Amino acid sequence: MKAILQRVSRASVSIDGEVAGEIGQGFLILLGVADGDDQKEATVLADKISGLRVFTDENDKMNLSLADIGGEVLVISNFTLCADCSHGRRPSFIKAARPETAEPLYEFFCERLRTDGVKKVAQGVFGADMQVSLVNDGPVTIDIDSKDLKR
Repeated sequence: MKAILQRVSRASVSIDGEVAGEIGQGFLILLGVADGDDQKEATVLADKISGLRVFTDENDKMNLSLADIGGEVLVISNFTLCADCSHGRRPSFIKAARPETAEPLYEFFCERLRTDGVKKVAQGVFGADMQVSLVNDGPVTIDIDSKDLKR
């Protein structure tokens, strides 16, 4: 499972011109579910993200977590994070989990963030064509793969 985190001052997702989810300060998370991922992967990743200290404290040091700042999260499903660009010029998405596997894991990941104490977890619509708007704060952008995390 892969996540691209962007520290934001605000973010929203729209579908057909209608806002489906929006947040204030926190993380915009693009989440890719790969073939073979499971609830353990989702749990490890959500736990890491919810405790990640990348928000600035009174000394302008990245030392605070989502809980410390009362931060919010917008999670967008994004199978293209599982792209394989190693051959040719057209990416292969064969490593992405099938929708019937990916959607329940996406939902589980979002629920795990709530369990971890994130006060607001907004979501896009799985499989929809979405337009995402954000104000990246920093900019701070972090790439996390659950396979790289200790369990």
